[in-house]
Amino acid sequence: MTVAEQTLANAIRALAMDAVQAANSGHPGMPMGMADVATVLFRDYLKFDASAPDWADRDRFVLSAGHGSMLIYALLHLTGYEQPTIDDIRNFRQLHSVCAGHPENFELPGVECTTGPLGQGFAMAVGMAMAERHLNGVYGDDLVDHRTWVIAGDGCLMEGINHEAVGLAGTLGLGRLNVLWDNNNITIDGDVSLSSVEDIPARYRASGWHIVECDGHDFADIRRALGEAAADPRPSLVSCRTIIGKGSPNKQGTHNVHGAPLGADEITAARAVLGWDHAPFEIPADIRAEWEKAGARGASVRAEWEARLGASPRKGEFEAQMAGKIDAATPTKAFIDGLIANPQKVATRKASEMALGPLTETIPAMVGGSADLTGSNNTKTKATTPFTKDDYAGRYVYYGIREFGMAAAMNGMALHGGVVPYGGTFLVFSDYCRNAIRMSALQRQRVIYVLTHDSIGLGEDGPTHQPIEHIMSMRMIPNLEVFRPADVVETAECWQLALENAETPSVLALTRQNLPQLRLEATDNLSAKGGYRLRAATADRKVVLVATGSEVEIAVATAEKLEAAGIGADVVSMPSMSRFLAQDAAYRADILPADALIASVEAGVTFGWERITGTDGLRFGIDHFGASAPIDALYDAFGLTAEKIAPQIIAALK
Repeated sequence: MTVAEQTLANAIRALAMDAVQAANSGHPGMPMGMADVATVLFRDYLKFDASAPDWADRDRFVLSAGHGSMLIYALLHLTGYEQPTIDDIRNFRQLHSVCAGHPENFELPGVECTTGPLGQGFAMAVGMAMAERHLNGVYGDDLVDHRTWVIAGDGCLMEGINHEAVGLAGTLGLGRLNVLWDNNNITIDGDVSLSSVEDIPARYRASGWHIVECDGHDFADIRRALGEAAADPRPSLVSCRTIIGKGSPNKQGTHNVHGAPLGADEITAARAVLGWDHAPFEIPADIRAEWEKAGARGASVRAEWEARLGASPRKGEFEAQMAGKIDAATPTKAFIDGLIANPQKVATRKASEMALGPLTETIPAMVGGSADLTGSNNTKTKATTPFTKDDYAGRYVYYGIREFGMAAAMNGMALHGGVVPYGGTFLVFSDYCRNAIRMSALQRQRVIYVLTHDSIGLGEDGPTHQPIEHIMSMRMIPNLEVFRPADVVETAECWQLALENAETPSVLALTRQNLPQLRLEATDNLSAKGGYRLRAATADRKVVLVATGSEVEIAVATAEKLEAAGIGADVVSMPSMSRFLAQDAAYRADILPADALIASVEAGVTFGWERITGTDGLRFGIDHFGASAPIDALYDAFGLTAEKIAPQIIAALK
């Protein structure tokens, strides 16, 4: 006997309300409200195989409304994924449980991305859809032909990033992207009308989207709407009119069911309304069996795909690209060999463009872009043609003035697999996309941020555009590597290291102004240590000057003045502070000896440099906003010249 769809959906509702109640924490309203829509999606439309969660051509499902995490945990459990087990669900929101408060991609197969910060799941899904179309453009329908499905709430659609993501998806014509809007008219504070009168469907239509509506509790109507969305060549927004907390007789339809347990009495009443007379966390065998059929439905489709892959002459190439296997060392070494033979004085943003040339030629997975600053960020190469709705095989994305949307989309591309994304903007505008950069780090994704105009060295544009606190604030984000190279050689080395950081995102902070090539001999990748001795003292060493980026040149000039005064001074270039601090104690003690005065030089806040200089060292930097003036005048005014630094060091040694 076939189990009724309503009963299958009620299994989701029961698990959601039981888990939230057991944890005494969580959000039962969204899973209960969207259970009917999710049941139709997973049983009839989503292409997946629960036994092979890493199948490359599976549909991607993103729960953008990540607070409703029990929806995806229930779906993964019911459809037969190895995890979460019913015990995992019992331990919802507990320490070390794979069922975290918000879904985390590194905890559970089947969770495509970490969500919770509203709007970012939606924007990452745009990136996933971009990656799918790109790989389809490269490998064809036989190997890449899947969709991206999203469940998003009112909050996801209200966040500013949603406007950026919607505009990008519409411009690119991402017809394989379908967003199911949990249109329940409720936010935490109450009715949506308290804070918004926006005509959301009209906004989406204006951005080139297809709109369809359905009753989110009528299975036939849901099926009709999802079918229309799948058939339309445009990205689709499916407005699912739902009741938040559906099944809770006294709380459904109100904001009270959004983010708190229902309570024992209300759960008892809900069980009666739903006709669910089973004990907490109990799923009857017939219901479980019917759900597991949905989880196995894609097995034959996967087998057919595997046969096509096995017969493809590009099998090895495809598998290597999806696995993220790249060789950055070979093209980097050849490039640096050329620099040793022919030194270059260029801005590190230009050095980055030069290094990217051979990298993008030899690493087809690299997909670049810029938030409307291509000519300033120098992120486009000859090998990266535009990625457009007319040519998805292109490898350069014109993101427009959408820094946050760009960063989140790059996260989605990386999460999809087969793409190593990099994108540019000014360092000062990293604040616009900071939370997405944090999500890159949290999700352990290889995303590379090319952040140029990295200091007061950008000159006349003034304090609105001059980063001061930004580099150090980026260094504070766990699992984010911040590189600030000093010349063209270090820039190439840092690109290599960033590309080799398979589970760590990277920032390349790059200059507007030209810098001399300080490295003139062939060596191993010295930046790999994070910091290294660029110049050794000739006189008896008393001082170690530690600098990054454009200030390494200043440190070298300062050392020359100190040496002329009989004071031995090492110069240490430190393109990656975190990498240096990760070296063993012996290496760090050799580079920063205890018997020397340590002085740091960086055109940014001095906060944080105590970890390098110690409290007795000197820290030269800028602890206030910049000013509008030519670069030389600014560096002189703020005391960042050899002429002003050397006397202070001499005084400190007396």
